Amino acid sequence: MKFGKEFRAQLVPEWKEAYMDYNFLKTLLREIQRYKPPPTTTTTSSSGGGLTRKLTLYRAFSGLTRNYTPTSSSSSSSSNDMECQAILVNNVHREGSESFETIFLMSSDEGGEYELVYFKRLDNELNKVNKFYKKKADEVMKEADLLNKQMDALIAFRIKVENPDGWSDRTADMTRLASDVAASTAALAASTPFGARTMSKRRVHVMDVIEEDENSDELNYGKRDDDDDDNDRKPSKKKGNKPGQLEVLDHVKMNNTRESPRSTIKEFLKVDQTNELKFTKENLRRVEEQLKLAFIEFHHKLRLLKSFSFLNTLGFSKIMKKYDKITSRNASKPYMKSVDNSYLGNSDEVNKLMERVEATFIKHFANSNRRKGMNILRPLAKIERHRTTFAMGFFSGCCFALILDLCLIIHFQNLMNKSGREVYMSTMFPLYSCFGFLVLHMIMFAANIYLWRRFRVNYAFIFGFQQGKEIGYREVLLIAFGIAVLALLCILANLDMEMDPKTLDYQKYTELLPLILVIFLLVLLFLPFNVLFRSNRFFFLVCVFRCIAAPLYKVRLPDFFLADHLTSEVQLFRSLEFYVCYYGWGDYKVRENSCKTNVVYNIFYFIVAVIPYWIRLLQCARRLVEEKDAHQGYNGLKYLLTIFAVVLRTAYSLYKDDSWVIFVWIFSIAAASFSTYWDFVNDWGLLRPHSKNPWLRDKLLVPYKSVYFLAMVLNVLLRFAWLQTVMGLKISSLHKETTVAIVASLEIIRRGVWSFFRLENEHLNNVGKYRAFKSVPLPFNYDEDDKDE
Repeated sequence: MKFGKEFRAQLVPEWKEAYMDYNFLKTLLREIQRYKPPPTTTTTSSSGGGLTRKLTLYRAFSGLTRNYTPTSSSSSSSSNDMECQAILVNNVHREGSESFETIFLMSSDEGGEYELVYFKRLDNELNKVNKFYKKKADEVMKEADLLNKQMDALIAFRIKVENPDGWSDRTADMTRLASDVAASTAALAASTPFGARTMSKRRVHVMDVIEEDENSDELNYGKRDDDDDDNDRKPSKKKGNKPGQLEVLDHVKMNNTRESPRSTIKEFLKVDQTNELKFTKENLRRVEEQLKLAFIEFHHKLRLLKSFSFLNTLGFSKIMKKYDKITSRNASKPYMKSVDNSYLGNSDEVNKLMERVEATFIKHFANSNRRKGMNILRPLAKIERHRTTFAMGFFSGCCFALILDLCLIIHFQNLMNKSGREVYMSTMFPLYSCFGFLVLHMIMFAANIYLWRRFRVNYAFIFGFQQGKEIGYREVLLIAFGIAVLALLCILANLDMEMDPKTLDYQKYTELLPLILVIFLLVLLFLPFNVLFRSNRFFFLVCVFRCIAAPLYKVRLPDFFLADHLTSEVQLFRSLEFYVCYYGWGDYKVRENSCKTNVVYNIFYFIVAVIPYWIRLLQCARRLVEEKDAHQGYNGLKYLLTIFAVVLRTAYSLYKDDSWVIFVWIFSIAAASFSTYWDFVNDWGLLRPHSKNPWLRDKLLVPYKSVYFLAMVLNVLLRFAWLQTVMGLKISSLHKETTVAIVASLEIIRRGVWSFFRLENEHLNNVGKYRAFKSVPLPFNYDEDDKDE
C-alpha cells in the first residue's frame, strides 16, 4: 500500500485538519517536477571515488556503496557540503511558541519559485502539527495531574475500607498499603515536560519501576536508585495519628456521578444530595470502576497522541525523500534534523507518561497481572469473520428464493382473485407487514454503516459502541435477512396449509405462526448468553429503556437518534397493537378483524402513534432545562406540532369527518414544513448561503455536491407522503393495507437517508472541535476544585 493511502487510513478522523496535508504537498512536488529539468544521470565516473555502474537493490543495502575520501580532504568536503546546501532551517521563538522558517538558497535555479512555495507550505504544516501536538500534550499533562490526585484519594479510600477499626495493631498491612500509596502518587506526576511544568505543592514520590522476571509471569516492583525514597516510603508509626496519605480524605468529597431517575427527581426538587464519604465496599467498587474507565480512556488518548507524532514525523520524512528524488538535492537530512529537534520529534513525555499509566493500571486495577492489564488497556480491533459474511450471503440467497417462490405461488394459484383476499389482507397482512418494516429499517441502517465507513465517519465513537465490538453492516444484514427468511417461511407455511384440504382442520393453529415468530425474536433479543452480538443487543435495550424513561435520564446522542428512528416506525407499533387485539380477543380462531370496532383499540391507536413523538418532546425538554439551549425549545415545538398533526390525521382516517379537514391541512403542513427546515439546517447543517459550497456546508464528505441536493429533494417528497392520507389517493390494483404499508416504507427510507447526513454533520462538528475522546466522570472532588470553580 502506498504511504498516502496508509496515512489516510491510520489518522484519527476527528484530528484530520491537524495532520500534515500530505496530498497537497505531493501536488506541489508535481508542480516542481513539471518545471524542473530532469536530472542528468551518468553511467561512468571521471574520478575513482564512486561506482561506475548502476547500483542493484542488493548492493544498495550491502555497504558497498560508500565513497571513501582521503582523511586529508575532510575539511574541503565539509566546505563543499556547505556550498551545496539547498536549505537553511531556522528555529524562531515567537510569543512563547517555537516555529520553523526555511530559507531556500537555490531560488535562482530554474523552477526555484515553486520550491520556495513548497518550503513555505512545508513550514506551515510543521508549525501547525507541532502547535497542535504541544497543545494536546499539555492537556494530557494537566489531566495526568488530576488523575494522580484521584489515585491518592482512591488508595486512601481503599485503606479506610480495608482497615475500618484503626491502625495501631495493623503495622504490616500499613507498610504494604503505604507502599501502594507511594507507587501511585508518583505514577502520573513523575513526567515533567522539559521543566516547563510546575511541581505540585504536595510531596511527590518516585514511582516503582516494573521489572519482569524472565522465569515467571509475575511482576516484581523495584525502586529507583534514589537515596531519599526509602524515607519517603516509611509510614508514620506514631500511635493515634493517621498516616500522612490519609489526610487527603479530609479535603475530598464524592462526586454524585451515578445517574438514576431518583437522582434526577432529587435534583429537580432541589433536594440536598449528600456528598460525604461513606467507606463501604460498594462505594469502593464503584470508585474503582469509574477510575478504571478513566484510565482506559486516558491511555487511549496517549496512544492516539503517540500515533499522531509518529505518523506526522514519518510523513515529513517521506515527503522530503520525494523532494530529494525529484530535485536531486540533499535537503531531507537538514530538514528532518529540525523535525527531530522540534517538540513533535524530541518530546518523550507522552511515551514516559504512557509507561507510568500502564504501570499504575497493572498494579492497582489488574492485580499486578501485566497480561490482563494490557489486554484491558489495548484497543480491541474489530474482527471481520468469514462465517458472518458466508451466513449473510446464504440468508440473502434464501430470502430472494423464498420471495420468488411466494410470487410464483400467488400467480399460479391466482390468490389475488380469490374470495378470501379481503379477509386475508385485513387480518394476516398487518401481522406479517411488521416484519417487512423491521427488515427494511435494518437494511437502511446497514447501508448507512457501509457509507459511514467508506467516508470515514467515526460512527462507533459517536454512538459510544464498545470498542472492538461495534456492529458492522454485514452483521446487520445477517440479522435482517435472517428475520426475513423466518417471516417468509411462516407466510409460505400458512399459504400451503390453507390450500391443502388435509390441513384445513388446523386453521386456527396456522394463525399462530406470526405470534410464535414475534415471541421467538423477543426471546433472542433478551437472551442473556454471549451469543448473537450480546453487547450490541444490550446497548440497544439500554437505549430503548432510556427513551422510555425520558426525561429521567440525561439525553445522549444514541438516545435521541433512536427516538427519531422510532418516530418513523409508527406503523410497526400499530401492527404490534394489532397483535394484542387479534390474539388477545380471539379473532385469530375465526380469522376476522373486529379490532377497529372496539373503543379501547381506537384510543390506543392514537396513543401508539403519539408515543415516539412524545418521547422526543420530553428529551428536548430535558435538554432545554439542562443545557439552557433555546434550540431545544424550538425542536420540542416541532414535535409538539407533529403530535397535533398525527392525532388529527389519525382521527380523519378513522372517522372520515370533513370538519377535521381544515385543521388536518393546517397542522400537517406546518409540522412538515418546520420538520423539513429543521432537517436541512440543524440536523444536516445545509442551506448555508455564504458557504464556499453554495447552499451546502464548507466541509462535505461526499465528493459529489449533487448528492446533497438530491437528498434534500427526496426528503421533501417523502416528508409529504402523508398527503395520501388526507387526499384519499387510491390505486385500484392495491388494497388499502398495501397502500398504508408503502407509505410507511417510504418514511423508513426517508429516515435512512436522514441518518447518513445527520451523522455526517455530527462527525464534522467533532472534527471542527477536535473531539476524539469521550469524557469520563471522576469519582472524587477536591476542595480546591470547588474554589477554582
